[in-house]
Amino acid sequence: MAYAAEHDYVLLTLDLDFGAILAVTKGHKPSVVQVRPGAVHIRSLGKYVIETLRQLTPELESGALVVVGPERTRVRVLPL
Repeated sequence: MAYAAEHDYVLLTLDLDFGAILAVTKGHKPSVVQVRPGAVHIRSLGKYVIETLRQLTPELESGALVVVGPERTRVRVLPL
């Protein structure tokens, strides 16, 4: 996470721990896009992630946790 924050990267993960780490540390960076299991079919994941990144670029540049769920996408501005 430190490397991603230092280089303004966005983390893409299926792991819930990254959101928990941001919450506990009150981190401002890096932005995290967390895909919940079953949210997107694996064949559509790349296209969906690119769409999400394009739509939420301002939020991700300033620091956000994006949770992609089966029924909706939630955006929370950092720190949590």
